[in-house]
Amino acid sequence: MPQHPSVKVRIKPTEKMLDIPAGTLLKDLARQFESADSGPIVAAKCDNKLRDLNYAVADDCQVEFVDLRSDDGQRIYQRSVVMILVKAAQDVLTDGKVSIEHSLSNGLYGEIHRSTPVGDAEIKAIEARMHELVDEDLPFTKYEISKEEAMEYFGGNGQEDKVKLLRYRQSATATMYTFLDIKDYFYGYMVPSTGYVQKFRLRFYLPGFILQIPAKHAPTLIPPYCEQPKLAAIYKEAERWGEIERVGYVGALNEEIEAERAGDLIRLSEALHEKKTIRIADQIADTHGVARVILIAGPSSSGKTTFAQRLALHLRVDGLRPVSISLDDYFLDRELTPKDENGNYDFESIEAIDLELFNEDLAKLIQGKPVNLPTFDFREGRRKYEGRVLQVSQEQPIILEGIHGLNDRLTESIPAANKFKIYVSCLTQLNLDAHNRIPTTDVRKIRRICRDHQFRNHRAESTLQMWERVRRGEERNIFPFQENADVMFNSALPYELAVLKPIVDPLLQEIDQSSQQFAEARRLLKFLGYFLPLSAKEVPATSIIQEFVGHSAFS
Repeated sequence: MPQHPSVKVRIKPTEKMLDIPAGTLLKDLARQFESADSGPIVAAKCDNKLRDLNYAVADDCQVEFVDLRSDDGQRIYQRSVVMILVKAAQDVLTDGKVSIEHSLSNGLYGEIHRSTPVGDAEIKAIEARMHELVDEDLPFTKYEISKEEAMEYFGGNGQEDKVKLLRYRQSATATMYTFLDIKDYFYGYMVPSTGYVQKFRLRFYLPGFILQIPAKHAPTLIPPYCEQPKLAAIYKEAERWGEIERVGYVGALNEEIEAERAGDLIRLSEALHEKKTIRIADQIADTHGVARVILIAGPSSSGKTTFAQRLALHLRVDGLRPVSISLDDYFLDRELTPKDENGNYDFESIEAIDLELFNEDLAKLIQGKPVNLPTFDFREGRRKYEGRVLQVSQEQPIILEGIHGLNDRLTESIPAANKFKIYVSCLTQLNLDAHNRIPTTDVRKIRRICRDHQFRNHRAESTLQMWERVRRGEERNIFPFQENADVMFNSALPYELAVLKPIVDPLLQEIDQSSQQFAEARRLLKFLGYFLPLSAKEVPATSIIQEFVGHSAFS
């Protein structure tokens, strides 16, 4: 198609129309749309397709700029900071190898592996060098090479994690980035140069470091670090599990699948889950009936339902006879439900529950009195009473599963000694390689796409469309209370994305470029492309993954 001297660009969401010279780079166009309160523009969507800022606009299109208030912007900014960190660590230490492990509170936890342990002084020197590199506004240069050349390069540098990752990629090429004298492979785009990355903080966190960037809700500020010891401990447990399973990176998982050893990995991973569940059940049993209410909370698609039923099974083994109550049955009648800032009913607010009635009924049950339980009719939007009378004995703990379980307002009439709180989340110990982590949010999102398709007949597009609202609810109602838990359970399984891939791939491929979810669907498809597929036939029916695949023994 012949290139026109100028092209028409519609800027979203303002609908502003511009005539610009054909071949204009997005970074040049972006300058007039940056604002002081949104952080830097780091990419753009052209007709719903994500592009880096070095992309030249050649045809009429619709452009939506991406800054730090979006997930895409956060990912691009974060990986750019990581590459600066890798270079700075090389300059300061010469012999250290950086690995990005996982998120922790409002930062990223990583380690620098070398013969001499890294301390506070070294981390401060690395941070200072990072700022020097940013001040020089040095370019990140992207280029394509054959997959074989990339593997040869990384093999020569002792980066076997990247060699194994690329070995199983279907693409014949690899996108590399150079920055001064280093080359690296990153899953996704970078900013054009170091000058875009003005805000970050690096602090020593034994035995590694915490890297922080601005948050989505405050894209120009570095938030104060919030210590979360219980969450840190569960991540340490995930690391230990990863060492036992010997699949810390995707390449190692693919080797197990290719060698037909995945069955052993599945059994080992499930045994670790089973052992942790038994320990929690025994801990509850050891209270000798004091812990009467078991509260289970966690974000969307964390596997709470299956965990609750597996826990109930092991409590029965301990001689207890648990019963379950659904918080949904205590919803307020529809017209009394609070509304969110957009005027929609906010069913995820704790104010959507009749807290007074719920606490009255719970107190009666704990005292051994009979209670006529309500049933919420979702079609009519009203509570009904249909003669469901429940009376429990001392040997019958009450299991409550719901997003507000760790918020004491839910059970404010119940003494703390009578409550046992469990936080369930999917904290994956698997990463793509040492510099490319797998966010737990992505794993839960893929679980949710699978479950919504299997059980709710929802298309992947609708699941992706509602995910931002789900995340807002989690930020308000779950994450602030996670440290209130007595114990945490990590529901992640290292093999699960290989099992979910064959189900989710065709659902994501249905999303075409006319959809606002197209860029996210392409990103997830590329992400799942790193995994070899794995049949679910060896996954036991009691596995948490069956909650999303559809063959759970607890259905």
